[in-house]
Amino acid sequence: MASSKSVVLAALVANGLIAILKFVGFLLTGSAAMLSETYHSISDTGNQVFLLIGIRYSGKDASREHPFGYGKAQFFYSFLVSVFLFGIAGWESLKHGVDAIRHPHPPATGNATLPVVNITFDAIFVNYAVLIGAIVFEAWAFKKAYANMSRQIEENDWSGLREAFKKTSDVTVLTALTEDFIAMAGAGIALFGVYLSRITQNPIYDAIAATLIGVMLMGFAVALAWENKRLLLGESIPREDEAELRGIVASWDGVDRVVDFRTVYFGPEKVVVMADVEFGETLGTEEIDDRITAIEDTLMEHHSGIRKVYVEPEV
Repeated sequence: MASSKSVVLAALVANGLIAILKFVGFLLTGSAAMLSETYHSISDTGNQVFLLIGIRYSGKDASREHPFGYGKAQFFYSFLVSVFLFGIAGWESLKHGVDAIRHPHPPATGNATLPVVNITFDAIFVNYAVLIGAIVFEAWAFKKAYANMSRQIEENDWSGLREAFKKTSDVTVLTALTEDFIAMAGAGIALFGVYLSRITQNPIYDAIAATLIGVMLMGFAVALAWENKRLLLGESIPREDEAELRGIVASWDGVDRVVDFRTVYFGPEKVVVMADVEFGETLGTEEIDDRITAIEDTLMEHHSGIRKVYVEPEV
């Protein structure tokens, strides 16, 4: 939990500062790509706030109304992030980019003056500096998120990021990692578009960059929403992990048959296990109780994410 919070805080600081700088660059040059990137960073900043709320809310103790705690709050707020990423950053960027393609305007060529030192410079260099700085800041935030995700990949013996994206229940880190990656890519696209428009004096490249940023944001938002949906609806742990746990129960001394076996996430890296087990006819009630207790303890020791195990004896 602490590592997830540090990842989100790093992204919040980076995106907040970058949003202000990108907006200054847009005001000075009127670049469509810079405005798209401003929408992007503003959305990302708000999204980090949502993720922090989810982390804080999910830490509440279990209650009668929520006997398994509030862990799914992180799934809900991460889903909201994907909606806002699509609706605000993606749609507004795409709309502005398309409008710039249909109604192009010449790229800004004016100068700006620093009031204190009275130095005059080409305003376009503000965009270059801001976008390069954005790439650096986002790379720093991405590095923290990637280190956290790499730890999960190693702990779960996943093949890489692709498998982790499909199987991880830590949606906070997944969301931060995704946002940081597309933020770096978006800043790179914007930088390329601004540069091409300047050297060719053709605004179409800047407008195309803004459109591409919008399409990219909307695509990633849909993918992120899909991954959050599976956890909101109550997904089980990966098939191979569930089969391994079921095998432990099935091979237990005195167990004749595992009638049913179910797992479900009720929070990031928090799992509940339910098993209907048929014990041998020769076992007494006390012996069955001892075996149930031993099975529950063994499953929780075997999988660090398991918080509760319910074993129901079947006749």
